[in-house]
Amino acid sequence: MAVCDAFRPDFQRRPVSEQSRLAAAARVLDHDFARKDLLVEALTHSSVKAGQRCFERLEFLGDRVLGLAVADMLLEAFPKEEEGTSAKRFAARDSRKTLAGIADRLDIGELVHLSKGEADSGGRENPSLLADALEALLGALYLDAGLAPADVFIRRHWGDRMMAADSPPEDSKTRLQEWAQAAGHALPAYTTTGEEGPAHDPVFEVEVSVANHPPARGQGGSKRVAEQAAAGAMLRVVASS
Repeated sequence: MAVCDAFRPDFQRRPVSEQSRLAAAARVLDHDFARKDLLVEALTHSSVKAGQRCFERLEFLGDRVLGLAVADMLLEAFPKEEEGTSAKRFAARDSRKTLAGIADRLDIGELVHLSKGEADSGGRENPSLLADALEALLGALYLDAGLAPADVFIRRHWGDRMMAADSPPEDSKTRLQEWAQAAGHALPAYTTTGEEGPAHDPVFEVEVSVANHPPARGQGGSKRVAEQAAAGAMLRVVASS
């Protein structure tokens, strides 16, 4: 198992005890963990001192668990929809914004073990960090008890969002692609032009080119988010031309 290699000399524990944090997280997930080490790992940010496992590997797993559960819910809720329509719903419901919103509502930020520097810089309110931590908790829940309890949790907190609209939302990338096709242009081309920030909280810059318009740029905490931002910027250019 990989461990975090970041070290912050200003690290200090929050006043709340680790036992209290773990108990609160277990209540949020409505699960009594047999492997407490998984819960510790899921709540440990990479800013904590070297030698302690952090949540990045569990986040990777939790993203896949969430994707499977959300896809299953969509097929169950909309059995007659075509794949492309379900994909639009999936993109909206599985978004980082949705994850961060749910994590914020559950006060996940108060449970994560951060360095003092990360906490002082607003880490507990960082949408990217909140989304990552919630995915890590889903990964820990899956490893400790299998898919069933993870599915119950996801249905409880994502279920209403599945039924929020009769028609699927249109994301910016899809709208831009449909515009280009309707106008007889080649498909939009996306290029990652920059990446800044630490490994645990990067900021990507993406450029999109289409037809004879000048390139448009967007930024985000993942390439997917940055591409959406770039597509939105290009749509505004197209609309004003």
